[in-house]
Amino acid sequence: MAELMAYEKSARFTPREKVALRYADAIMYDPAQADDALWASLKAEFTEPELVELGYWIGFTFGGQRWLKTLSAKQGELAAFLDSRAGKAG
Repeated sequence: MAELMAYEKSARFTPREKVALRYADAIMYDPAQADDALWASLKAEFTEPELVELGYWIGFTFGGQRWLKTLSAKQGELAAFLDSRAGKAG
């Protein structure tokens, strides 16, 4: 996790992964980061359909996490609830 938080300096991530993580940062924290330089880097690594899918997935995942926080849900609670409901359906 520490390397993920410092992904720009990490040797663990490829240039493609790093630009995807920069895109995620822009979507989640600061849309102003999505400047011409970021878009040029993204378009060098991804097709337009890939960028749409990546952006959608980042937004969907981040939004879902934010929603769960509004419910004060703890890690694993939703999965446990869904599993308990599945057992009662049978």
